Amino acid sequence: MSSASAPGTPAPLVGRPARGRPWGEALFAVGLVALGVFTLVEASGIIVPGSANVMGPQAFPYAVGALLVGTGAAVLLALVRGHRGQAEQGEDVDVSIGTDWVTVGKLIGSFVALIVLVEPLGWPLAATLLFTGAAWSLGAKPWWRPAVIGLVLSLVVQVTFTQLLGVYLPAGLLDGVPSLNG
Repeated sequence: MSSASAPGTPAPLVGRPARGRPWGEALFAVGLVALGVFTLVEASGIIVPGSANVMGPQAFPYAVGALLVGTGAAVLLALVRGHRGQAEQGEDVDVSIGTDWVTVGKLIGSFVALIVLVEPLGWPLAATLLFTGAAWSLGAKPWWRPAVIGLVLSLVVQVTFTQLLGVYLPAGLLDGVPSLNG
């Protein structure tokens, strides 16, 4: 059997739904423009040393800001012209099921815990909590396996940043361990 339209029936336009307002797409585009404008404004405040060449530290932020504004404006223009994004067609996505807000809340809580605890506990322990919390939120069992993996990964990141790159990450409770301090 063919899925072609009946003779004389116009083919559906790809990327243009029959009805509905594209509020999500418009919000995304406006967000891109706002982020681009913010980036451009903040880039203008970067202090350029007198010894900087023609391409100073402002060049990359200006390029990113301009691309964000241009991309957001292009999406808004496409929306005004009637173009809409296609619905998700992923084989593993069931669009009839709503968002699992409990899982989203757990993930956000894990990230907020990292932000709050990175100074008092240090990067290795706070990142371990983030990794463990995210894995637990997404259904990892048993809980201790992601905790061990998260601890190993965060310690590798700590040592790599402090010893090889010379970038300080707070060691927190593990402050006395020699290889973890910058």
